[in-house]
Order: sequence, then C-alpha cells, then structure tokens
Amino acid sequence: MNKINKELANAIRFLSIDAVQKANSGHPGMPMGMADVATILFKYFLKFDPKNPSWLNRDRFILSAGHGSMLLYSLLYLTGYKSITLKDIKNFRQLDSICAGHPEYHPNTGIETTTGPLGQGISNAVGFALAEEILKKKIGKKIINHKTYVLAGDGCLMEGISHEALSLAGHLKLKNLILLFDNNSISIDGPTNLAVSDDHKKRFNSYGWDFLKINGHNEKEIFRALKKAQNSKKPIAISCKTTIGYGSPNKGGKASSHGSPLGEEEIKLVRKNLKWKHEPFIIPDKIFNEWRAIGYNASKKAKRDEKNNQKKLSKLVSFKNNLLREPIYSVIEKTKQDYLISLDPMATRKCSEKFLEIISKVPNIIGGSADLAGSNNTKTKEHKIIKPGNFSGNYIHYGVREHAMCGVMNGISLHSGLIPYGGTFLIFSDYCKPSIRLAAMMKQRVIYIFTHDSIGLGEDGPTHQPIEQLTSLRSIPNLNVFRPADMIETFECWQLALENKETPSVIALTRQKIEPVRKKNSSKNLSSNGAYEILRTNDEIKLTILSSGSETSLACEISHKLATENIYSKVISMPCQELFDQQKEDYRRNILGETDLVVSIEASETNFWKKYTGPQGLNFGINGFGKSAPYKKIYDNFKLNVESITKKIKQKL
Repeated sequence: MNKINKELANAIRFLSIDAVQKANSGHPGMPMGMADVATILFKYFLKFDPKNPSWLNRDRFILSAGHGSMLLYSLLYLTGYKSITLKDIKNFRQLDSICAGHPEYHPNTGIETTTGPLGQGISNAVGFALAEEILKKKIGKKIINHKTYVLAGDGCLMEGISHEALSLAGHLKLKNLILLFDNNSISIDGPTNLAVSDDHKKRFNSYGWDFLKINGHNEKEIFRALKKAQNSKKPIAISCKTTIGYGSPNKGGKASSHGSPLGEEEIKLVRKNLKWKHEPFIIPDKIFNEWRAIGYNASKKAKRDEKNNQKKLSKLVSFKNNLLREPIYSVIEKTKQDYLISLDPMATRKCSEKFLEIISKVPNIIGGSADLAGSNNTKTKEHKIIKPGNFSGNYIHYGVREHAMCGVMNGISLHSGLIPYGGTFLIFSDYCKPSIRLAAMMKQRVIYIFTHDSIGLGEDGPTHQPIEQLTSLRSIPNLNVFRPADMIETFECWQLALENKETPSVIALTRQKIEPVRKKNSSKNLSSNGAYEILRTNDEIKLTILSSGSETSLACEISHKLATENIYSKVISMPCQELFDQQKEDYRRNILGETDLVVSIEASETNFWKKYTGPQGLNFGINGFGKSAPYKKIYDNFKLNVESITKKIKQKL
C-alpha cells in the first residue's frame, strides 16, 4: 500500500478498534483485515453519494459478514454520510445507536440491508443484482448501470443459504455482482480447517462464477482484481487472503481478535506496530480530509449522472407508482362478481392464481416459486420467465431454494421498490423464516405465498402437513399472516398485502377445494378488519365461533347445525389476527365480548387462539402431527367435523 492509502486504511482500523474497545463488545478483527480492500474499493471504484444515499444508480455495498459492522460505519462516517457521526461511532452497540452490533437497515443512510445471520447478505446481494438487471431492461441501461458488491466471510460461505444464492446467481449470469471474500481462515472456534476444507475456486467455478485470488493487503493486486471485475461476463468472486486483526502483534491471525475487544495493552502495541500516534477516535486532519474528498468526488460524479438522466428518471417515478389502478380494479371487481354468480367450490391457491392473472402486467410486481409453480399457482399464462442473461420477464424460477428465494426477495424489495412475491408450501416456511424475520424488521413489502396450508393437503402426510407453522409466523412482529376463506377473502388479502408498504405478508392457501363463505360482495374490504362477522343465526346468541381459511366453511356448517337445535351463534371469519389486534377496542369487544363462550376452529396448533377464546373457551385444532390419508378422512380422524365439534360445544354449554 502506498503511504496515503495505508493511512486511509488505518483510519478504518483504529475507528473500529476504538469503538469496539469503548463498547467492550464487538468484532475488531474483520475491519482490521479488510480495511485495505475497502479503501481501494471506495477510493477508486465504488459509485456512491454521501449527500444522496438513495441515489438510484449507486453501487450497492452489502456487508454480509455483519459482525464486522464497524468497517461499514467507519466508511460511512469517513466519507461524509450525515447518518453516521463520530458520536454515533463512540456509541457503538449502545441503545438506539445507528451503529448497532450488526448493520441494521434504515432508509437513506448508506446501510443497504440488515445482516446478522451469516449468508443472508449474499442472498440479499443476489436480489439487488437481479433487481438492477430487471430495472435496466425496463427503464434503460443509460439510467441503470451499476454494480452490487457483497463482502462475505468464511462463515457466510459455510451457511447453506450461500450455496443456494450463489448457484442461482451463476445460473442467471448476474455479471453485475462482485463478491469480496474475506478469506482469513478464522472463525469463532479457531482455524476454519477445524470444519472446512473446501476448494473455493472449484466451488465458485462450478456455480458459473469467475474467481480471482489475491493478497488482500497488496494494493496493486486489489486494484487489478477490482478493475478486472468491472468487465466480467459472469458474477465474480475475489478471494482476498487477509490477516484477521491485521497489525495486532499477539492477536493478528487468531480467533482471539474475532469476537471480543483487543484490550488496552494490545491496542497500544497495534498503535506502535502501525505507527498510529493518535489518541482514540482521533483521525488526523490530513487523513480525514482525504477521506472526505473521496466522498465529495463521489458525490460530484453522482450528480453528473443524475443530471444527465433527469428526464429519463421520470420513467421510474411512473413505473414505481403503477400499482393497482384502473382498469385493474375494474377487472378485480368483475372477477369477484362472476365468482359470486357461480359460487363454485375452489381452492384458495386457485383463487390466488386468478388474482395474479389480473395483476401480472403490473410492472412493479416480480413473481416466483421454489420449484412449485404448478402447486403454488404462482405462475399464470400471462407471466414471462426471467432467464439467464434475459431479464425482460416478471417471473423467477428459483429452483428448490427456499432459503435463497426469500433472501433474494428481500434484496429485490430493498433495491428500488419492486414488489416480489414467492411461493412454496407452508411447511417449508421454516426454511424461509430468517429472511421473513429480516423483511419484517426492515419493513419491506415482500409477499410469501404459502400453499398446502393444513392437513387438507392429504396424502403427502405429516412431513408436509403444517401444524405449528402458522403460530410460528404469527409470532413474528410486523408480519401480517393472511389465511383467506374463499375467493373474495383471497382477493381482499392480496390487495391488503400489496397496499401495505411497510409490512411483509404471508398468504396461506389451501390445496383442497373449499365452499365459498362470502355470498355477496362488499364495497369495503372486510378482511382489512382482520376479523368480521360472516354469519349470525339469531339476534340473541350463546356462542361465538372463530375460524380462518378452510375451516370457516366448517364453522358455518356447525353454526347452522346448532341452530336446528335452538342453539344460536355467530361465526367470525378471522383471515388476519394481526390486523384484528390493531382494531379499536370497541370493535374487538363487539367481536369477542358478546357471548360467554368463544370457540376457535383451525386445523393447526391451537395455543395462539387462546388469547381470543380465554381459559373457558374451546379450541379445535391439532396439537400433534398429521397423517397420510385423503383429506376428508384426516379431518374426521382429528375430529374436525360437524358432528364431533357440535357435540363438544353442546357439552360445554
């Protein structure tokens, strides 16, 4: 490294060292090891704008190895982002500091995504790169022409999600994706050879990636590799052989610099070793001004780019605002009316497909499925496939890659406001949960189509029959879990998912056909209340029956059966518990407080319903595992039928 670049890198190192030491918590080793690579990247290659962090055509820099978050915070502060101040750096890992333990997404800050679980950033980066290619095709390569850089460590590459995401990126030939591998051969337990002996070059090449190997502390090698990466015809990985804790005499190259502060005495030795004579958090003016000049020059270039494309950017505004407008609403309403004339039993996955047929031409919406398009009904005849090197379509075949699919969708959403949806079976939401949780944390409009939502899938058996999955998903903050009961509710839930800009949505759908419960349309989206009265057998009632999805028609049958014995009730369809919980107290009391006895019916784990039914209520569901059989026989086996439930209600009354 030449002297000035070495000092620029040392500024990153010592901000990171000092912040971790002051917090008495953190990971100093990775920022110390990757400071040289980051310096060359930001100084010579990265397109960014500290004055306008959301500039559309910026390069994306994603820190998948999120434990090294001080690397990112240091870079943002040094280059002049207003989002990170020196005070913030001094408050590293403290309450409400933007400099959190791992990067947490905040709009317009320079932090592109929330990372924490290792490997998530890699899948996000694939989503960013894919979104860039999609927008480039839709809007034009003169407006959209940037790169996505993702910094990943050994741990990221060990996690299974990395395999799925890297394989998909190679298949799609995402040539705008550059992975910087911090190849320091150290993890928390010690040398990575305790658990890993992969040939990284062969691994990446087998995915269809280019692969370069460099000394991550050699300026010329770093520069040449990044220069070559700009013109790669494939996604490219640059393996940067680095020393974790670079500059530390006793902890450099060791696991002891990975997850804990270096300690005051060791920091003194690092300062001496790297000839850094400045007190903690002090960056000399010459170095500080040089970093700010890097940010200033990047801003100037960004402004020129924006000015040249100002008129063309108006296309993007129109594109992003083009959602559910006329005549789409008219088609939605006509489809509802046709359904209400026929009232044919229909699986809600098929209802969802009919909705997707209507909105498939909305350019913001990008669909997909994890190799289950025909089962999830996520692909219609109107969809066009996104293929390797051809990104003009609006549907992604993710393959059997549920982990990666949901991480990629987060990246697509974060990039520029595209709305991704992806499908799999509800049982496999367990594979998706880390990404779903991060989408909820980041307030991203991502939509998950989870079909085969109960024992109603029948013969596939207990391995595929979800029991606890709805409860698990409902426990995630800021996630709406929709389980519609028929076509009208499915359309309403889809509209709610699309219109909510800050909450991801699960739409859980049936495999089996179910009887319609809404026999007439409403000018109001009744599902927006989360729960509403769908049937009442008398003015005076003794019983409230709560249900969702396929069990709502069963609840209606039970209500009618009880009425023949002069036991009157109301049925409450509850397609979304989260939305119901947000309603005013009077509304909730009107739904739940009219009768002493409240029961719930849902073919899944029952505990999450007890907050509505109370200790004196009844909960009909399944608290074991399912069985293989035709679905009607399974419902009978678990006593989820009119006769069994009616009998127990009468006994309780």
